Amino acid sequence: MAGRERTKLTDAAVARLRPREREYTVWDTRAAGLGVRVRPSGGRSYVLLQDMGGRTKRVSLGPVGVKSLEEVRRECHARRANPEPEAETARARPVPLFRDFVAGEWKEAHFDGYRASTKKNVRYQLSGQLLPVFGAKPLDRIGEAAIRRWFERCSRTAPGNANHHLTCLRQILNFATACGHIEGNPAQRIALNRRPALTRFLSREEIDRLHGVLDAQTRKGSREQADIIRLLLLTGCRKGEIMGLRWSEVRDGMLALADSKTGPRTVPLNIQARAILDRQPRGESPFVFPSPLDPAHPRGPDLPFWYRVRREAGIEDVRLHDLRHTVASHAVMNGVPLPVVARMLGHSNVQMTLRYAHLADRDIEAAAERVGQAMVRAMGPGAQLHPLDASSDGSTG
Repeated sequence: MAGRERTKLTDAAVARLRPREREYTVWDTRAAGLGVRVRPSGGRSYVLLQDMGGRTKRVSLGPVGVKSLEEVRRECHARRANPEPEAETARARPVPLFRDFVAGEWKEAHFDGYRASTKKNVRYQLSGQLLPVFGAKPLDRIGEAAIRRWFERCSRTAPGNANHHLTCLRQILNFATACGHIEGNPAQRIALNRRPALTRFLSREEIDRLHGVLDAQTRKGSREQADIIRLLLLTGCRKGEIMGLRWSEVRDGMLALADSKTGPRTVPLNIQARAILDRQPRGESPFVFPSPLDPAHPRGPDLPFWYRVRREAGIEDVRLHDLRHTVASHAVMNGVPLPVVARMLGHSNVQMTLRYAHLADRDIEAAAERVGQAMVRAMGPGAQLHPLDASSDGSTG
């Protein structure tokens, strides 16, 4: 154990451990071989170096938070005193089904601590993909090949959603590994789909075509869904923020969002956005856009209407989220400073907004020209600035 990090493990000491760029383990000074493994993702689990017939094996004692530290110490002492029966018990313990693990250990350790908006997204991923595909399988029967086939199938139609589903599955299987149910995460080596480096946003002409299609759809009786799309384009909000908008969040000419992706924030409303909200019928539902099937809930996360609209508008490569990019891009091109755009969109830091900085280059060039002309005027009529004659060598005649 020489050269390894050692400390007296207490609940407070374990809570202070922070993730680093690489995984590391801190070993206890009281119980020999007991340590806490900390992953770069922030996951922490108890481990034990145990002698198994002449060779030392690292055994997982479960994630931090599921058992108390004292329970872990007792298990540690029991394993070291009588390792063989414990090993037999571990082998005899059945591996849980994916759905039972998600509804039990994983839910208690992870899901229950999520914010409301995160829970909504994870429920969608579980019910839409993960549970129907993997729910009935024992954790140790979920192999890399099966996960890869499923991921490639999802990626054909929705590569972005496939990435979200795979990320959720990885997190669940990482926890299953920490709990000792499986030896390793079979989803870890599957690469996420690469996303386009450039941000897609609508031109003025494309925006005009889109509004023409929305006007036509409104006349056909699809006003509510058309208004959702218009609000996305007028506010720069995320889809979930508008789809799940509550009447209690609409106040004093702004949206007071209680649970956005980056926490509570306010979104000022322009006159067009206020007009759209004013024309929505107010029934008994707490939601501005309630579900047609159950007004006690908001509309579902999907908006198939958008695929018809973008096809008719000739913008089939545009995602609904690109409307948010459109708001940011046109704000920058109209001279709105990047920090203001960051606050308007609810970015957690201005670095996220820098992807739009290049859009202001032409305005910067025009400003440089104006500054140059102003300097010439300030120098007075006698100042004649000409480029150096290419034939001149700088010498006098």
